[in-house]
Amino acid sequence: MSQVHIIGAGLAGLSAAVALAGQGRAVTLYEAGPAAGGRCRSYFDRELGCRIDNGNHLVLSGNRAAMGFLDTIGARHLLGGPGRAILPFLDVTTGERWTVEPDPGPIPWWVFRRNARVPGTKLTEYGQLLRLRAAGAETTVSQSLDPRSALYRRLLAPLAIAALNTPPDAALARLLASVVRETLMQGGRASIPLYPRVGLSETFIDPAIAWLTARGATLHTGRRVSALHLVGGGIAGFDTTEGRVTLGAGDAVVLAVPPWVARDLLPWLGTPDSFEAIVNLHYRVDVAPAGEVGEAGFLGLIGGIAEWIFIKPGIVSITISAANRLVDRGADDLATAIWPEVCAALGLDGPMPPVRVVKERRATFAATAAQARLRPASRTPIGNLALAGDWTDTGLPATIEGAIRSGRAAAEALAA
Repeated sequence: MSQVHIIGAGLAGLSAAVALAGQGRAVTLYEAGPAAGGRCRSYFDRELGCRIDNGNHLVLSGNRAAMGFLDTIGARHLLGGPGRAILPFLDVTTGERWTVEPDPGPIPWWVFRRNARVPGTKLTEYGQLLRLRAAGAETTVSQSLDPRSALYRRLLAPLAIAALNTPPDAALARLLASVVRETLMQGGRASIPLYPRVGLSETFIDPAIAWLTARGATLHTGRRVSALHLVGGGIAGFDTTEGRVTLGAGDAVVLAVPPWVARDLLPWLGTPDSFEAIVNLHYRVDVAPAGEVGEAGFLGLIGGIAEWIFIKPGIVSITISAANRLVDRGADDLATAIWPEVCAALGLDGPMPPVRVVKERRATFAATAAQARLRPASRTPIGNLALAGDWTDTGLPATIEGAIRSGRAAAEALAA
């Protein structure tokens, strides 16, 4: 049986492995790090004395690839959430609280109800969602929408920053439109927020590895690939820290590594080369908020430093996207500045608890027009090589949904 060698065991590589194993292909994965998962993983933090996710990831019920992946590996039940489409918010500058709750079907009746709309918005502002769908190929989010409107400041901009991890004045509107088209524009049934009940690894990674192992796949961790060998228009082998791997007739390779690693291995390959940071803070404190915040398990903040608060057992986690402006700021300074916002949002008081600050300097590629032009397709000029990663041309920003789709696309490219 021909073998597919998958270099990189992040979510994109695991998605490709699951798709290929489902086709009956033999699969071997090579991961440079000590564990699979990449940017979608959990680990035990010695300072906090508990297990945390390296970042906070929210998926929506309309993310078809993510839901399909979890169904395949038998892990959808490991997602939690409110069970309905609710997005609670707090404006930290005014103290106003509200919840966006789309109707289940695709007709947005909620925007016609004054008490259901975002506070301070007018009915006419919601036409921006239609304009977003018609955005040009290189139109930015702020060009497509109205930055002066309350809807932009209190809903659309926060969602854009979270989804694209790029400031709205530079982020591509068509990438946001792709996300909105498959979720919010489909109504509440496609907009139910979901997140791991326990952790990212326990939900997305460990079940995938167990599923693959049961089908004969092999995972090598601590196995960095340092060179690819091209002979006669195909990959003939590659070098690892444990020696050379030689490909047999009919064997193939999926390169599912970060873009800068892909470019080192394939110098001719064009890849995104500008990145945006994400900063996460994990406070060791146990809270049980009431109302819709407690039901949702998270809260969006407007007007502060923090952007999203996720409430987990024993941990309150903060996520700040498009955070290049903050990535060089001291960890203690950030934690001290954000703790009062957490207290105001969740009704806490007292001294700041132990905290872990995690900075991902190259969390995602910058979702700009210039960077979008550098995103390669899954299929390459090398017949037995395909690419996977949320930085490839999936039509989506760098999200869990995009990573999983990229793995499936790589499997399809090899099958073709």
